[in-house]
Amino acid sequence: MITRLVHRYLDHGYREVDRFINRPFETQSKVLDYLLRNGEHTFIGQEYDFVSIKTKDDFRKKVPVFHYEDLRPYLDKIIIDKQNNILWNKPVNWFAMSSGTTEDKSKYIPVTRESLTKGHYKCGEQMLSIYAQANRDAKFFFGKTLVMGGSKQINNIGDSVFTGDISAILIRNLYFWAKMSRTPEHISLLPDWEIKLQALTDYAIKHDIRAFMGVPSWLLVLLKKIKADTGRELTDIWPNLEVFFHGGVSFTPFEEQYKKLIQKPDMYYWETYNASEGFFGVQFSNDSKDLLLMLDNSIYYEFVPMNEWDSQNPHTLTLEEVEVGQNYAILISTNGGLWRYMIGDTIEFTSTNPYLFRITGRTKNFINAFGEEIIIDNAEKALAEACKETNAQIAEYTAAPVYFGDENTGAHEWLIEFAEEPNNLHAFIQVLDETLKKVNSDYEAKRSYNLSLGTPIVKSLPKGTFNEWLKFIGKLGGQNKVPRLSNNREYIDKLLAFIDNK
Repeated sequence: MITRLVHRYLDHGYREVDRFINRPFETQSKVLDYLLRNGEHTFIGQEYDFVSIKTKDDFRKKVPVFHYEDLRPYLDKIIIDKQNNILWNKPVNWFAMSSGTTEDKSKYIPVTRESLTKGHYKCGEQMLSIYAQANRDAKFFFGKTLVMGGSKQINNIGDSVFTGDISAILIRNLYFWAKMSRTPEHISLLPDWEIKLQALTDYAIKHDIRAFMGVPSWLLVLLKKIKADTGRELTDIWPNLEVFFHGGVSFTPFEEQYKKLIQKPDMYYWETYNASEGFFGVQFSNDSKDLLLMLDNSIYYEFVPMNEWDSQNPHTLTLEEVEVGQNYAILISTNGGLWRYMIGDTIEFTSTNPYLFRITGRTKNFINAFGEEIIIDNAEKALAEACKETNAQIAEYTAAPVYFGDENTGAHEWLIEFAEEPNNLHAFIQVLDETLKKVNSDYEAKRSYNLSLGTPIVKSLPKGTFNEWLKFIGKLGGQNKVPRLSNNREYIDKLLAFIDNK
């Protein structure tokens, strides 16, 4: 009886999803109109004359593309000068601290009550509805959800304005009834990562955990600790475990480790795309990792073709204009006060009916030192194949170019921490190289005869190296991520110097 009632509620939520799937352009048009009408009397709305904007083409012509550096002066008016109605016509009481992968300073992303309720939380409910629609026997809602919250402490920066990472903000402002089924807030928001790990362990082993939610890399640390501390299989501790809703980083490098830890054939791994700037996508079926673009979450989308990424005033495409198989950077306008904002993530549509996509990387998280244009998607496919062929498993990795020297050609240097070492490192490198050639014709061309790009250099790091490094730089736990690919060597050189000085 209870199962039927819960599924009836979730079915109601799925009808919202079905509506925007069937009316994508109408939905996005209404979102843009809603954003502009609310933005008309703000500082930025008056600056760019939102009142006169009647169409999506007017919007593209009148409002420039914003990067974080362009946004910062407006944020200073809110944070430092304590002004209202700068980016949105409602108070901005929260700022999500989103660390750049190669920068020491955090970015402050505005978060409003509207962006939480009409965006993050609404999409969270729709995520559960989509999952339940695909899995009619779902029963995860009868138990607890183990949530790996953010590691950045909530900070009051004056006048009821707070900062924290997005997961911490979501947990703090979550509806009370939703909090009842999750890890207690006082544990989720503990600022010390190592204390939090122990508290989560103590809590989890005493409860009927049926779902996980968090970043794969950090949850894996917790699950390994729980298994080591208890000496028990995770499926014995939680026999009703059903699903892991994951996001933040690609699941591909961690998939085999999870299957080894959780030996349960009917365990579901459900991908999500929820960032500081908004909740953008949810896995749509059990048979594919493709994500459904969330269109009624008060976010208006535009897409920047790859050849426009470095343009000062890029030509953008609306939803009607995108094509399957092309690489696009995402541009968003939101009720959090972001306007035509370049978030830096890149996607490729796999379908336009419905709008399904995969995350391919970041506009600044790639290697193109020699014209090879290696993106995250290429790297993950090649690493997965190399692991498969050599029985390896990867815990973490980062890569950057080695530039020409007097005695060497260029190359890519990969620092990899293996959960399981390859049975033959030379074979691993060969498969990595050959697969990169197969999935990227530019890489293949640059590798011809080793003229401009030599064989990859792979260095195997001791287990625990990346965690030690992240702790050293104050970025251990939560949503902090190791940069997978970088076009310069700053991150790798600092990491190598840290290793040498240990």
